[in-house]
Amino acid sequence: MFVKIAEREEARRLRAEEGLGMKVIAAKLGVSVSSVSLWTRDILLSPAQLKRLEDANPIFNPRLRGRHRRRETCRQVRLTAQEHGREMARQGDPLHQQGCMLYWAEGTKSRNSAKLTNSDPDLLVVFRRFLTQCFSVERERLCLNVNCFLNNGLSLAEIEAWWLSRLGLSVTCLRGAAINRPSRASRARRNTLLYGTACVSLNSTFVVQSIFGAIQEYGGFERPDWLDCEPRSRHQEADAVSSRP
Repeated sequence: MFVKIAEREEARRLRAEEGLGMKVIAAKLGVSVSSVSLWTRDILLSPAQLKRLEDANPIFNPRLRGRHRRRETCRQVRLTAQEHGREMARQGDPLHQQGCMLYWAEGTKSRNSAKLTNSDPDLLVVFRRFLTQCFSVERERLCLNVNCFLNNGLSLAEIEAWWLSRLGLSVTCLRGAAINRPSRASRARRNTLLYGTACVSLNSTFVVQSIFGAIQEYGGFERPDWLDCEPRSRHQEADAVSSRP
């Protein structure tokens, strides 16, 4: 997708320095509001800039102001969690580093939950230990979802029991499984991923944002979009990697 570099930089300047509204910026630059939103989504306005926007908006009411305050409060909580993660990274704990690198490579970049899916039980054991030991999370708080085929002579109960045993989790951690219908190709390749894949997840904004902060500290880069977890395309990820010193 073609990116208007000059317009993007000017949009960011108008948003950060002048605190202009997105519709105003879009009109000035002759671009869409959605483009301005995409380019400036990581810019946090000052209280004075927010007040000017509120005063200029006739439909801005106490309910919207309350919603905005709650959103900013939640964002500040995520920032605090990321700082916690950066501090943990500086302590040099090998398990913490292993878990963060696993999550960077394999984890789902969600704003409020830490999720990692894989077919390797040993890898998921490391991730489970990372969550329970580095963040003092009780195993009962973890969730386990299995994704598998049932054309390998095993029942769903047997597959789920195998994962629970390998990961050291109780049956209370189980959540709904995804059962795949075998295609002709998969029927020809019987016993491929006999036990399917499993997803270990923890619903915790603090933990996942702490992980995000630690990854940035370990890697020596900044990823503002992780704070709000706006998904990136593969091309954007490749550009981010290639631009690192």
